[in-house]
Amino acid sequence: QVQLVESGGGLVQAGGSLRLSCAASGRTFSNDVMGWFRQAPGKKRELVAAINPSGGSRSGDSTKYADSVKGRFTISRDNAKNTVYLQMNSLKPEDTAVYYCAADVNQIVVLRFPSAYDYWGQGTQVTVSS
Repeated sequence: QVQLVESGGGLVQAGGSLRLSCAASGRTFSNDVMGWFRQAPGKKRELVAAINPSGGSRSGDSTKYADSVKGRFTISRDNAKNTVYLQMNSLKPEDTAVYYCAADVNQIVVLRFPSAYDYWGQGTQVTVSS
């Protein structure tokens, strides 16, 4: 059974940091694009960051970020551990949302659309207080 399990969410004050982890099981995700999405109440699910299978080890468009998180969030992956991370710094109240990990299977091009992703985690809540 394929599973993506997120961890690391919680409550943090504005300006603080959190590191989200997504552990994958049931198949290897080393050939997949991995992404982090978020959804706040009443809003559409949006891409936060995504990373291609090489994880930046080769040149090209290996990562994508939402404009609102550029310079604050960093996505990375450890294919040996089948895990993807999202380091979130300088958090703002508007970052409050449920954060989801997702996999776009056998894909090398990073896409922003949730409909492109095949597997999803259950989500982890991130709450940033002002």
